[in-house]
Amino acid sequence: MSHSTISPQRRAEPAAALDAEAVRRAYRRWAAVYDAVFGGVSAWGRRRAVAEVNRLPGSRVLEVGVGTGLALPHYRPEKRITGIDLSVDMLERARSRVERESLSNVTALLEMDAEATGFPDGSFDIAVGMFVASVVPNPRRLLAEMKRVVRPGGHILFVNHFAAERGPRWWVERALAPASRKLGWHPDFALEALFPEEDRAKAALVPMHPFGLFTLARLDI
Repeated sequence: MSHSTISPQRRAEPAAALDAEAVRRAYRRWAAVYDAVFGGVSAWGRRRAVAEVNRLPGSRVLEVGVGTGLALPHYRPEKRITGIDLSVDMLERARSRVERESLSNVTALLEMDAEATGFPDGSFDIAVGMFVASVVPNPRRLLAEMKRVVRPGGHILFVNHFAAERGPRWWVERALAPASRKLGWHPDFALEALFPEEDRAKAALVPMHPFGLFTLARLDI
């Protein structure tokens, strides 16, 4: 597999956004313990998303925010996986996983800005982002980039936590919101922050375990 990297592009963002450097710092802290801390709670959503990718037609798959590569062993061999991430610390662990488990269908793991990948238009049949939409500085720019690199007739999938619209979880998420930069994600991330109105109307949304905390969203291009 290729270990080439593409340097992330840098841009100024509003102070409220999770800028690229804040994400790098957060995941530098989390990388060593990410699997132990988040692997279990996110396993249902991750495996459900991979199962959907495996079911869909097309072999060229882009995994955005591949992290430590927790999902990589679960893709079918005929799926050719390109994984990208902004965190070199997470990518190092993903590459170790690929080598350790001899995952020959993982064709590249690249350090790359998900909002400006540099891939040609229509490079992939499927793009999937697991727990990444609430991490990037500009979620709608992420969606637009995924639309660009997926061919017409292809599919975009997200698994993510989306903020509750009411109830006790609404209060908890908003209480945690000021800690976004240290957490590396937005606890109060709204569905509308990712999907414009026309895309939200077309997206298929399926609540995931545990307790509906995560949602699988699929958008057909």
